[in-house]
Amino acid sequence: MEQPDSGAEPAGAAGDAAEALDRPLPEGVRRRVVALVSDAFGGLTVGELPAQLRQYARFTPSRRAKFAGNAMAAALESDPLFRQRIGERLTQVQSELCAALAAGSPPAAADPLDVAAAAYVLRPAGWVKLVAAAGEEAQRADAERADEAGRRELERLREELTEARGLTKSETERLRAELDASRKDAESLRRKVRSAQSDIKRGEAALRRAAAEIETARAECSAQVSAAESETRRLRARLVEAEAAVEAGRRAAREGRSIEDMRLRLLLDTVLDAAQGLRRELALPPVSVHPADTVDAVEPGRMSPKDIAARALSETDPALLDQLLALPQAHLVVDGYNVTKTGYPTMPLEKQRLRLLGGLSVLAAQTGAEITCVFDGAELAAPVLLAPPRGVRVLFSKPGVTADELIRQLVRAEPPGRPVVVVSTDREVADGVAKAGARPVASALLLKRLSRV
Repeated sequence: MEQPDSGAEPAGAAGDAAEALDRPLPEGVRRRVVALVSDAFGGLTVGELPAQLRQYARFTPSRRAKFAGNAMAAALESDPLFRQRIGERLTQVQSELCAALAAGSPPAAADPLDVAAAAYVLRPAGWVKLVAAAGEEAQRADAERADEAGRRELERLREELTEARGLTKSETERLRAELDASRKDAESLRRKVRSAQSDIKRGEAALRRAAAEIETARAECSAQVSAAESETRRLRARLVEAEAAVEAGRRAAREGRSIEDMRLRLLLDTVLDAAQGLRRELALPPVSVHPADTVDAVEPGRMSPKDIAARALSETDPALLDQLLALPQAHLVVDGYNVTKTGYPTMPLEKQRLRLLGGLSVLAAQTGAEITCVFDGAELAAPVLLAPPRGVRVLFSKPGVTADELIRQLVRAEPPGRPVVVVSTDREVADGVAKAGARPVASALLLKRLSRV
């Protein structure tokens, strides 16, 4: 088959082309034409391509068919030179089919769509009929495939319908059985609900009775609380009266003791004045030798200061505490937690108290002195169940009162002149009791003395 070099078409082909413009290209033929153009596209240079197709020159055939199908179909229809070049590439690839089309006798065994696509590109005489015949053949094939597919689909739907009917029947029977079981369960549940309602009614009645009993108990408790509060107020009033009476008694005792002291002082002054008058009457000479001069001792200058210091007792010598407790009617007041937290602070408070009180009990038995141990009550979460040891008075400070203040109260309560020893490392406590006439000693001194028990 020869193609004109100028790109012009024969008169018959031009007539067929004019006739083809009035008819739409069958879809199957169009897809096959686009595939042919896409395959032949790669054998052309960029300069041989129409301007609108040059951007697709680097695409693969499948991508050209997908993205440039419409552009290639339009160029093939409007550009005879481009159609001629595609025809030349097609003649090289499918020479037998192209020769048969040029001779006017397409192969009977060839695919009608391939024949129509080649005829549309090469456009031999009668190509329009070939394209139309291929379109009709494709439509008949599509219709036959559609009929075959419809028959298969109908057969499948019939099978599915038969299966669905069987399933529906079995499902209906199952649902009926479940419905019967559900009815039985519902009846059982109704009986249970009626029984539960009866139980609820009985429970509500019991609850009302319990509420009435609780209300009665609350009323009784309120009455008892009111009576207890009244009794507490009465006891507090009596306690205030008793404390006032005790304070009045103490005040009267102090006033009486002051009067007795004044009487004794007056008597002593009278005796002293009488002795001086008697000395003048007897004209006694002054005493040149005193009793102290007869005592054998080392005079100053004959003993070193180191030997004199060795005979004195230091503030940390336990013997000093023994000397103080040996005084007549001595009273030892101990700041309990100050001593325990100095000697054994890691022990629990309860064990600290028990250890200290055990040592004080032995000390009281050895010395016969009155011993009072004071603990701070602010650190107690609950009342202490404690049996005081023999010979030791155990006191806890009241809420709002510290142990230091209680110790000062104990010292002030003692009569002037009684030897009172206070054990505490607290400087404020030591200074306070010293001003009140007591002798403060360090906690370490008592701990050393107790270690000898």
